[in-house]
Amino acid sequence: MITVLRDNGNMTGSTAHRAKDVAISAIPAILAVFIATPSLAETFVEVFTRLSAETRIYPDSAAHPGQRSHASGLTGETTIYVEDDEGRSITVTPFYRYDAVDRERTHADLRDAYLLVYGEAGDGEWELRLGFDRVFWGVTESRSLVDIVNQTALTGSPGDETKLGQPMAHVTLSGEAGVFEAFAMTWHRPRTLPGRKGRLRGGMIVNNDGVSYESGAEEWHVDLAGRYSNSFGPFDVGLSVFDGTSRDPTLLPTLKGLVPHYEQIRQFGLDAQYTSGPWLLKLEAIHRSGARNNRFDPANGRFEEEDYAAFVTGAEYTIWSLWDTDADLSLIAEWNRDDRGRWATNAFENDLLLAARIGLNDEMSTEFFISVFSSLEDDSKVVSGEFKRRLDDNWFMSIEGTAYADVATSDILYDVRRDSFIGLNLDYSF
Repeated sequence: MITVLRDNGNMTGSTAHRAKDVAISAIPAILAVFIATPSLAETFVEVFTRLSAETRIYPDSAAHPGQRSHASGLTGETTIYVEDDEGRSITVTPFYRYDAVDRERTHADLRDAYLLVYGEAGDGEWELRLGFDRVFWGVTESRSLVDIVNQTALTGSPGDETKLGQPMAHVTLSGEAGVFEAFAMTWHRPRTLPGRKGRLRGGMIVNNDGVSYESGAEEWHVDLAGRYSNSFGPFDVGLSVFDGTSRDPTLLPTLKGLVPHYEQIRQFGLDAQYTSGPWLLKLEAIHRSGARNNRFDPANGRFEEEDYAAFVTGAEYTIWSLWDTDADLSLIAEWNRDDRGRWATNAFENDLLLAARIGLNDEMSTEFFISVFSSLEDDSKVVSGEFKRRLDDNWFMSIEGTAYADVATSDILYDVRRDSFIGLNLDYSF
């Protein structure tokens, strides 16, 4: 279901304090190395801040005890960018969310805190990012299937894939042969599912403080990843591999409620896009080993381990200068398939997305988006819409809504069948 992460990272006692010490000490350490460099003759500094207020109304009565019919909160995010005269830079982005209803959504995070250095490597370039960073892989609209480096900070909106900062060493080599990337990461970031009062959750409350790991190193296991990407004429292709702690939790039933458990997995991924005029043809596919499905084995109290493959494929067609105006219309169709079928641990076992996006390309960046997600196994549907517009140079508004219709009892979305909502967000940036 929809999840977020609290600032304690789901760890308790000395482990939590040790993790916080590592996170907090990372910033002054990076700053000290950067500022102490003798060649720092000139410094360029930029600071961006975004403050947001959000409110959400759920018109249907709750499906589970304790859930509220509304939600509201505030978020704040500041990005500090510092660059010296040799092009080296540091980026720091702290983030905080306060939720007035569900305390599990209240959390702090260090989205970015990394040092960036680069140089020449033969006919190409090398680049090193060291610290907390966010990385995105993928091309499709409905789901970022191959994207696995960062933990997802699901904050309650279907399709919201905001990423938490991940401590890493990220090396990039680029040249005529393509782009090669290597990652080494530690301090796994668990998710936290909504609390008792929150909507968009399952029927059973999750014990977010009871996180467990398959690895004996727990959250300190060293995860490794790599990616190769290149363009071949109209084709853009990415090949990736990840070996380490899964970002997706398996929820195990215990006497203290559901407990998140994280397995050791290996994932091979492919993302590709073909561009031809107004057409974009897209594909994301993975093969994952070491993960568990949604079939519970009462004999050992665990879900079955099953290697599986999944893909998202589809097309996007754009009509430019719609009706001889400045507006563009994009039509999107995508098919999601998970070969675990009914035992998949997500809502994408066999589903079709149809969507349309209209961008007016006006001074206020007005945009409309509407989509229908339909299950090909039953009659379940999710209808979503969003309207975005700048009000002036500092203010930005978005209105979003999601409706769940005809959700089958066998569908993984059945627990949120009464969580249709409409929400308003106001952003102030300076």
